[in-house]
Amino acid sequence: MATEKTKKDIGIDAKRPRTACASEKCPWHGNLRVRGRIFHGVVASARAANSVVVEWNYYQKIQKYERYERRKTRITAHNPSCINAKRGDSVTIAECRPLSKSKHFVVIEKMI
Repeated sequence: MATEKTKKDIGIDAKRPRTACASEKCPWHGNLRVRGRIFHGVVASARAANSVVVEWNYYQKIQKYERYERRKTRITAHNPSCINAKRGDSVTIAECRPLSKSKHFVVIEKMI
């Protein structure tokens, strides 16, 4: 049974975590399916248990002034114990089913 879980493919080109976990909400070792959108960002906060806030910056053009303004997007994501992303880490997150009121994404890879 354990050999089946180690061979699991989540359907996304991402590196498998080195450590294992027993979480059901882990796409690599549990039953969580990932689908939809994939984003890359930096962990802005990792204070909550099993949760991280991922943030990335972008520019929005203001037509009236013919200039750009800086904006940022912050998304709350589930942080499985096998990945264990900390503040400042670059991560890849993928959309999944709603895990809580505000979490609809899960960390699938920690970029090095």
